[in-house]
Amino acid sequence: MLPIAPLEAPGPRRLGVALSALLLAACSQLPTTAPAPAPSPGGPFSPAALQALRPAQFRSTVGSSTEAQDRLTQDRAKIRSAVTGAASAPQDAAALGELARALRLVAHYRTDIDIARPALLASLPALDRQPTEIQRPLLTAAYTLYAADAAPLLRDLLPRLATPREFAIAAYALMQTRQPADLALIQSQLAQRDRGEPRLQALALAVAAAQGVAQPARPPLADLLAVRPGYPVVFSFQRPGRQQMGLALVRQADGRFVRRPDGGLFNIEQLALSSSGLPGTITLGNTPQGLFTIQGAGRAATNIWIGPTPYLHTKVPGEASVAEYEQRAPGPYEPPWTLDRYRALLPASWRDYAPLQEAWLAGRAGRDEMLMHGSTIDPRYYAGNRFYPGTPSDGCLVAMEYWAPNGTMAHSDQIALLQAFTAQGRDRGYMVLVELDAGPTPVALAEVIGAVLDVEARTSPTASR
Repeated sequence: MLPIAPLEAPGPRRLGVALSALLLAACSQLPTTAPAPAPSPGGPFSPAALQALRPAQFRSTVGSSTEAQDRLTQDRAKIRSAVTGAASAPQDAAALGELARALRLVAHYRTDIDIARPALLASLPALDRQPTEIQRPLLTAAYTLYAADAAPLLRDLLPRLATPREFAIAAYALMQTRQPADLALIQSQLAQRDRGEPRLQALALAVAAAQGVAQPARPPLADLLAVRPGYPVVFSFQRPGRQQMGLALVRQADGRFVRRPDGGLFNIEQLALSSSGLPGTITLGNTPQGLFTIQGAGRAATNIWIGPTPYLHTKVPGEASVAEYEQRAPGPYEPPWTLDRYRALLPASWRDYAPLQEAWLAGRAGRDEMLMHGSTIDPRYYAGNRFYPGTPSDGCLVAMEYWAPNGTMAHSDQIALLQAFTAQGRDRGYMVLVELDAGPTPVALAEVIGAVLDVEARTSPTASR
């Protein structure tokens, strides 16, 4: 999402909105406006280098508020041009390719939704004749922006979609009607397809839940907070549907959770919502639930919306090797990934909890690059949404960052997260994303503090305090 002309900020909300600086948000690298500190031993992303980061070093990769406004104006012109082209040639592949790119901008900025609607709907009746690289973004737009209008067209289209990913996206869009007949149609189509395919396996679970099948009870949270002892872990707590801000905590390798200088528990807001809002096994969908390995830090090279702040490199099975998950050097004969090998990394009480296997399914579906990063996106694009002032991503976990009108950084929760994770000099560990109970408000520390204190009470008396 691109920044727009300055607006008056709403009332305070935790740390973030209390700042008067413009809120922008995140993905690429620009020159810094202040001199960078001397390189730390181990390279620019070593724990020592991350500990030395300061907000004043960074400039937004989107630029100043004026530059962001100019970009928005240019991108809106692209949207209108693409819509005009698709309207005149609704089945032309080149025109639909331009429309697909325009619809990504519509979802990003949440602008010109009504203008693009007729072109998107006109593309659906014969979309099965188009290549998958056109089907996927157009079906994604139908899910994200036009589900109710698209439903009558998707009922006819669904049986003709041959590939699992595109079929699943259309099915998720149709599921939003919540009509029993639509759920039955999806279920009958699933019965004719490969139910072992990871995206279809996840879809079958979603259909069952929508039909009222009882869902598994969440195991004790304190057990999960003890996962992978001896390694630092980021825990990201989110709401189902990701329409409210989540919360991230950091556990150190010794089992204690990171504290602020005043003794309070370190925590930041974090949003694991994608711009599409699709489930975690779908390309560019929400960050899936489950256990990720963290393999150090890096910086985005091309995505301006991630911004210049380093990310934590989180990986799912398949994207990461078994050795990377087990935090060891690879041997000459590495074992293959299996579900049981993934489950063995979890606490015993969580191994049969299907929602935490979503990361495993996402890896089998080919998802990757679901990072923990900052943001240069202007939150005001999403004013009125329940997750405001959070900013969606392409499937990553996004921490709040605040940028002044001239593009310099005012504050970064991402830097705070990097420094909390590497405080003991280590940059390899884990991230766990788990959904808590549904609710209308952001995840609050009060919902998890009891489990934190419980797991800390289990920590060895000799652990550092």
